Amino acid sequence: MDKTTFEIEETTIHDIQQAFGTGELTSVELVQAFLDRIETYDKNGPKINSVLSLNPDALKIAGELDSMRGQDGQGDLYGIPVLLKDNIETTDDMPTTAGAIALKDNFARDDSFIAARLRQAGAIILGKVNMSEWAYFMSKDGPSGYSGLGGQVHNPYGVDRFEAGSVGGSSSGTGAAIASNFAVVGIGTETSGSILSPASSTSIVGIKPTVGLISRAGIIPLAESQDTPGPMARTVADAAITLGALTGVDERDLATQKSEGKFLTDYTPHLKADGLKGARIGVDVTFLNDAEPDERAIMDQAMADLEALGAVIVEMTIPVEEFHSDVLWYEFKRGINAYLKGLSDDVPVKSLEELIAFNKEDPEVRMKFGQAELEKTQMMSEDPADTTYLLHRATDLKISAEKGIDAAMAEHDLDALLFQNNRGAAMPAKAGYPSITVPGGYTGTGMPVGVTFSGLAWSEPRLIELAYAYEQTSKKRKAPVFE
Repeated sequence: MDKTTFEIEETTIHDIQQAFGTGELTSVELVQAFLDRIETYDKNGPKINSVLSLNPDALKIAGELDSMRGQDGQGDLYGIPVLLKDNIETTDDMPTTAGAIALKDNFARDDSFIAARLRQAGAIILGKVNMSEWAYFMSKDGPSGYSGLGGQVHNPYGVDRFEAGSVGGSSSGTGAAIASNFAVVGIGTETSGSILSPASSTSIVGIKPTVGLISRAGIIPLAESQDTPGPMARTVADAAITLGALTGVDERDLATQKSEGKFLTDYTPHLKADGLKGARIGVDVTFLNDAEPDERAIMDQAMADLEALGAVIVEMTIPVEEFHSDVLWYEFKRGINAYLKGLSDDVPVKSLEELIAFNKEDPEVRMKFGQAELEKTQMMSEDPADTTYLLHRATDLKISAEKGIDAAMAEHDLDALLFQNNRGAAMPAKAGYPSITVPGGYTGTGMPVGVTFSGLAWSEPRLIELAYAYEQTSKKRKAPVFE
């Protein structure tokens, strides 16, 4: 097969669909180009180490899509290669591992809701990407982006300069792969910062949706009250296009019932160049005070840019109450035991207790940085009516939503809150509220910094307007340079 002359680096969905339409490009050529790039820069060269497994049927699927191109009902994602975080199940010949050696032979019987939606849209599932093991809920002593199965994901902006973990997590492989142009878009998951952190750290766009906007069915769980998948892309437009393909009510995930009448299947009408005109953006400067000077300068410039685009920056304080919540540990125990129990006999563990014991059999390989979080989880009650759990969950909601974001936004009549990177991720995560991060610039060492907008439940359309308007004027993203 002849190689295409189409330039895949920094290409967009719109660029690709135009090339498909003129006959300049086929899906087979596009998939092969990405496979070649992954071989050159992920497996060799700088060895970003973001891709865990490749779909052996990707080229075949691409050929089938090429043969049907031009038929009615084909949307923007038709023929577009997508990479999935490796906690998202697919029926392709790739395991779903969460980066854990114990799950290296975990082949799904069914597609996740997300995989099914992507296929319906005509997207090509190109592969699965590495992640912080168990979504960074195994041990906090190891760096983000490390898993026992896949090793360390590296930040494409400084493989040799930045320390391990600089890539952010836990959707580390998604961030690094999309930033490195190994696919057009990717899917990550977030419980608290796990989309926003790697997206900010790799100079891409990440949308962490309202919990319930996208079904979690077929995704290895962490915490049911906060888990959500979301798109990661190099542009707001590509992220918005992908988001619209993933929404909808799913009977397998009761949280999606709340999205009835609120979700959109097309967010592109909210790609508005004047989306910041008249917007009121709240900035809690206490979140900026611990920033490095370069990072603070980037945020100061971002605020000036927002004002120049017609936004009003409102300095304010979000009410914060200190409280140590154990919600994630309680919910992880219930969720992971239920998940493991249903796996095939090819997987050697059927419970969290068995997983902990399995890892201890070969600690240097299976638990290089320990498993303190798994062991703490094992000590928790599995009863969803446990009084301490219910108290902690109610307190989380009161502090993050009612007395926190809700109160601050109502008092100051805000459209959104502004943070650097994922510094403000915990509060909207606990509330189940959405955020979107956009490239904001780079420090003197070349480390990317993200500008993040957060809002109330179901405010994705407004957040996309704000992020798109900022992105189109600031144009801060620069592709990483590989020698």
